[in-house]
Amino acid sequence: MKKLTLVATAVMGLLSATGAMAQSTVTLYGLVDAGYNHVSGLKNGSFSGIASGIMEGSRWGLRGNEDIGGGYKAIFTLESRFEADTGSVTNRPASGNQLPDRVGATVNANLPVGLAGTPLALGTISAINNAIGTNAFGVNLAGNLFDRQAFAGLITPFGAFTLGRQYTPAYLTTATFDASGTQSSLAAGQVASLPAAFDIRLSNTVQYAIQTSGVTATLMYGAGEVAGSNSANRFLGGMVMYKADGFSVGFGHNEKKNEFGQKSLTNNVLGANVNIGPGTLYGMYATIKDENPSGLSPFFVTAGPVFQNAYNTAFRQDARLMHIGYKFVTGPHTIVTAFNRLDDKRAVNADTDSYGATYTYALSKRTNLNAVLTRFNNKGQGQIAPGGNGFLGGVTASAGTDSTNVAFGIRHIF
Repeated sequence: MKKLTLVATAVMGLLSATGAMAQSTVTLYGLVDAGYNHVSGLKNGSFSGIASGIMEGSRWGLRGNEDIGGGYKAIFTLESRFEADTGSVTNRPASGNQLPDRVGATVNANLPVGLAGTPLALGTISAINNAIGTNAFGVNLAGNLFDRQAFAGLITPFGAFTLGRQYTPAYLTTATFDASGTQSSLAAGQVASLPAAFDIRLSNTVQYAIQTSGVTATLMYGAGEVAGSNSANRFLGGMVMYKADGFSVGFGHNEKKNEFGQKSLTNNVLGANVNIGPGTLYGMYATIKDENPSGLSPFFVTAGPVFQNAYNTAFRQDARLMHIGYKFVTGPHTIVTAFNRLDDKRAVNADTDSYGATYTYALSKRTNLNAVLTRFNNKGQGQIAPGGNGFLGGVTASAGTDSTNVAFGIRHIF
């Protein structure tokens, strides 16, 4: 089976381009992934239906390069998502615009005495929750054509320089040291998806990448492009990985400021894998910290700073994400089993564990059949429902409610 991962489609794969390529090429590529998806534990019972992106998000793209001599190549990538079940470029979780129960409770608890618990406060909380759930929880809700990737750059004898919308360094580190490669509901990041624990892709970024003697390293800067502020929405990130015979190790870091220039979502990711027996053992540890969440300010134009401060408290993050998994490939069969834990360090203690297995059978180099079985155990105020690589799972019926995902699909790569 042709292995298509985030790292292979990101700038590190471009660095390994050889001089055997034609002077100038443009390649149309893509992936269609669709199948049956069942999720239990939701507010209205269970969801059963056709879904796109069970193992990997369906996409199509254009990738080009021009050899301009002297070891230099001009490159570009334009990559668009789509939903194989509907033809849309957006999707929403099966739980709709429902927010975790802890959000409303935390907001109410952080309102001034005399306002908390009043009909006015509860009505405002309900309206804001609905607005956030409708306008913030989903994939590519803006409907951007090239939401997945859109960048141009230059490969030189001393590294690659790319500009545009790109995957972030810490996220690529998680993709490399996740046994599932971010595929399916078994992926480590699924237990930390709402609110999002990682910036997956960012626009307006500049990246430098180099690959030599088993070492791959990147540095990324994201311009906030907010008038009157050099720090608002600014992003910095980097990673370094070392690959040797039989094992790999890597570290990635992301840090971002919110629209007010305050330090926002920050990640550190340490991962490794090693060949053991007939397969590969993966391990990863990540920190998630966000004291000043980004993107909430548009929802408080009329509600005012009192509610904004309360919601900032509700959406703060302080957690540790742990992953251990094993991947075994023999002939047309690929089996992945893994255990993931999100350990929430906040007072609300919204913990979630997941475990399960995926099975892939390669019908050919381009087409395979897939099966997924994943169990989510939500503890304390944990309330995450399993999604897929191409869609969010949303939340379960109530805090502490568990969920099981069973999925069967077909994936074709072109």
